[in-house]
Amino acid sequence: MKKLMNSRTTKGVAALSIAALALSACGPDTSGEEETAGEGIDWAEVEPAEEIVFWSNHPGASVEQEEAMIEAFTEETGIEVTLENSGATYEETSQGFQTSQGTGATPDVVVLSDATWFPNYLNDSLLAVDEVLEAAEVDTSGYVEALYEDYNYEDAHYGVPYARSTPLFYYNADHYEEAGIEAPPETWEEVGEVSQQLMEAETADSAFSFPPQEEYPAWWMQNLIWGYGGSWSEEWDFAPVASEETVEAIQFAQDATDDWASVSSGDPADDFGAGATSQIVQSTGSLGGILDIAEFEVGVAFLPGGPEAEGETPTGGAGLMISAESEPEEQLAAAMFIGFLTNSENTATFSEATGYMPVQQDADMSAVYEETPQFQVAVEQLERARSQDNARVFLPGGDLELSQTLQEILTSDVDVQEEMTSVQESLEELYERDLASELE
Repeated sequence: MKKLMNSRTTKGVAALSIAALALSACGPDTSGEEETAGEGIDWAEVEPAEEIVFWSNHPGASVEQEEAMIEAFTEETGIEVTLENSGATYEETSQGFQTSQGTGATPDVVVLSDATWFPNYLNDSLLAVDEVLEAAEVDTSGYVEALYEDYNYEDAHYGVPYARSTPLFYYNADHYEEAGIEAPPETWEEVGEVSQQLMEAETADSAFSFPPQEEYPAWWMQNLIWGYGGSWSEEWDFAPVASEETVEAIQFAQDATDDWASVSSGDPADDFGAGATSQIVQSTGSLGGILDIAEFEVGVAFLPGGPEAEGETPTGGAGLMISAESEPEEQLAAAMFIGFLTNSENTATFSEATGYMPVQQDADMSAVYEETPQFQVAVEQLERARSQDNARVFLPGGDLELSQTLQEILTSDVDVQEEMTSVQESLEELYERDLASELE
């Protein structure tokens, strides 16, 4: 079935290249001065600014929600917030943020994704937020720990979670009933078993669809390799990407495309919503759209586990960062603002409107669960959240290398071990070329 779909315009290549270019074009200060932005400021002596600028690409088409929260924040604090459109994507936002450095036009608050905030940290563009959040009386202990810790590097946090998502296992409940399947699979071995049943029942063209290169397969497929005891990397050690465990997991996926799985030509959610495939793994942020278009009962479940681990789920999405270039007064006002945007009440409202995860542990989601019970499964799965491997989110170009390799493996009969050994070498070269000297 792997020949069904295997090509599409590589928008992901261009987007990810932008992030890498931003790193190389605006390199960090290598003068030897290691002072962290905000270090040494007596925040008790700082008064918040009366005006700040917020750059957002409005994740989840959230411009109306952002405008409403800004209005409420200004009413509560008197601080005016200018909302500016930073681009259509996270990559465009990151590129624009770097281009603005030193121009006097840098925003005070910016939305950056899981794969774009670290290059900006390396460029000394982000404020370590721990002290300023404390000064702004933001209680960070209320954040979902796995989401907040995604912004922790060398014992300092560089952002707070905002528009966050995880992958979720989706299945066509009507197809399951037709094939006599009583419950969703809990392991990848069981995914294979129920998929065979679905194929025998001829419920759809494909029992399961993998994402193509431009839909970031290396993101959710961390779940698959973690389940087998593998990983894309262990901190800055890239040997695990070619380990026996990782190769076994990817071999499972390649074998599946010769039997009961396919590779979508575009967004797998479109194939699933149209009934062309019976199962997918896709972002929780796709739930609302799938429910809108599907003419069948949509089932959801935790991500499957493997022989070495239960179904751990990678986190994704975007956070809110504070510019290191802003004056302390703007930074304090910015900290107040991002604390307000992500408090328990606002994260619940934002989550309901967009489909992103609530980032506060005590957010009241009962009304959402009553209307959309599938969303409760997505939130409960946060208990299994695990921060992503460095190779994908911290290494510029790493996700592209992994995604290209996965596309090749899933759509052809190449040797998995050889391909993963090759990608290990590529990741090591990227690290030595772009990061090693900056992290010394």
